[in-house]
Amino acid sequence: MKYPLLKSLLAMGTVVLTCSCSDDKASPSNEGGEVSFVPCEDAWYMPAEGFVIFRAQEKLTDLTGTQIGTIVNVLNTDVVIVKDLNGNNIINQLDLNDESRVKFIAGVPGNCTLKPNVVPVKPNVSSCEAAWYLAADKNYLIYTDLIVTDEAGTPIGSITAMPNTTIVNMLDLSGNPIINGIDLSTLPVVEGDGVRYKIKEPAYHLKDATGDYLIYPTTVVTNPSGIPVGYADFATGAIKSLDQTTTLTTAHIAALPILMPNGKCVDFDAPVPPSSSSVVTPPQPNSSSSVTPPTPKSSSSAVKSSSSVAKSSSSAVKSSSSVAKSSSSVVTGGCPKITVKGGASGSGFASRYWDCCMPSCAWNENSGGNPTKACDARGKNVIGNGSGSVCSGGGGATCTSQIPFTVEGCEEYGFAFAAVPASNGGQCGKCFQLTFTGEGHYNSTNPNTKRLKSKGKKLIVMATNIGGDVQQGQFDILIPGGGVGMFNGCSQMGWGNQGQQYGGLLSDCETEKNYKAEQYAQCLTDKCNKAFGNDTEAKKGCMFLVEWMESAGNPEHNYTEVECPDVLKQRYK
Repeated sequence: MKYPLLKSLLAMGTVVLTCSCSDDKASPSNEGGEVSFVPCEDAWYMPAEGFVIFRAQEKLTDLTGTQIGTIVNVLNTDVVIVKDLNGNNIINQLDLNDESRVKFIAGVPGNCTLKPNVVPVKPNVSSCEAAWYLAADKNYLIYTDLIVTDEAGTPIGSITAMPNTTIVNMLDLSGNPIINGIDLSTLPVVEGDGVRYKIKEPAYHLKDATGDYLIYPTTVVTNPSGIPVGYADFATGAIKSLDQTTTLTTAHIAALPILMPNGKCVDFDAPVPPSSSSVVTPPQPNSSSSVTPPTPKSSSSAVKSSSSVAKSSSSAVKSSSSVAKSSSSVVTGGCPKITVKGGASGSGFASRYWDCCMPSCAWNENSGGNPTKACDARGKNVIGNGSGSVCSGGGGATCTSQIPFTVEGCEEYGFAFAAVPASNGGQCGKCFQLTFTGEGHYNSTNPNTKRLKSKGKKLIVMATNIGGDVQQGQFDILIPGGGVGMFNGCSQMGWGNQGQQYGGLLSDCETEKNYKAEQYAQCLTDKCNKAFGNDTEAKKGCMFLVEWMESAGNPEHNYTEVECPDVLKQRYK
């Protein structure tokens, strides 16, 4: 495919279908096992079930091309997990090399009779420039300059073209293949609307019939030009007018795409570090004060980790105590006294994240005069809080000294820092006791989560951050390798692979070990050592998930507010 062809296709405002794919219902294999249909891309056919697996797009279809499920690729193998559209397992493990059950069929893009139905463009997806829209394992926008972005316009890769055709291959930012054999002529086009978005930091993007909104974790809502138009209620999803008397629209805010500073249609206005005599002063909702703090950073793990995908079927349990513990993660001094305050209480679950962003509570205005410390971009040296967050062009980051830890002689207690729901507000420096119930939040109950209860473990957490995507009762625990979530400020840390965006290294282990919980501890230990080989402190924090939390993903708990013990206070400041 030549570059001018890309331009001409988009200039037409539509896509001419050059693929000879037919809408006629494909027939199953003929007698003798011969297949009588040709897919537009490589596929695996299961004659007994009538299933067609499009592995690159992680889709399961019937013989008409109608999607009836999804597939999960088991890393570095030819094994897949087959699921229905509700996420229930249809086939726990399917080896695509099993010729007695599966037939491989090479795709022929220009002469095919079966393809997965093209998913139309989502109504709320827009772009300042015309782009092709591909719904596969995620939603992609493909531009004429060969750049590939997610639906929010954040670059995630590029395409390479096959000469003199409309067939392209998609690569990630490191040059690794994502999807091959994409026929651009079969894809719908998102018309460019010319709208650009002025942001000072990452923001949720909502576009519907009522307007075009940027939603910040501070609850401030602006139009594309950055002018405030209202406030967001993260608890209810309501977007209200500036006087808060009118509801403009509602949305599931945590599920919205996020506009990032390097986005395709974004103009990033990096914040200027304030002088000692200046304060940023846009309006603040529900406050008599005219001062609004610099925008806090959201935590990251409201989206469920892949531990929600399947339960472990194994009954064999290998205790994580078999993994060598790092004595350097233990604080001496005896078990601190934990006193219940009688404040907030309830039930919920513990997720995990480490995005390196400067925490919300590092700003005086957010913390009620009790700010937590901020560190330089490598997380080591404590700095002032006037430089802004590394996640919005500043120099402040989370301090790695705020990793989770234990106290010698106090095995039932662990200590950590966490993000709490943005809708709660005013909880900086407050502490809570999480008592684990032995259950997993996303149907992920396994021997690891049960062991937290059987050992009577309780986690004492101190709030240092807020998250617009954190649910009521959820505590998003700061654990290195827990997943960067919504924002990633870890580029200067010198760390290795941080695993899946939501759930991090443990989520990788769950997938790689086919949800066999007894194998998570060793897998996670290996990944902690590899990711943080040059950062002893961060590695200790990563190993807390192995050693104290039993490699348990998203465990449920009952929580109650407690007096903050000195061992947490000393690391807060």
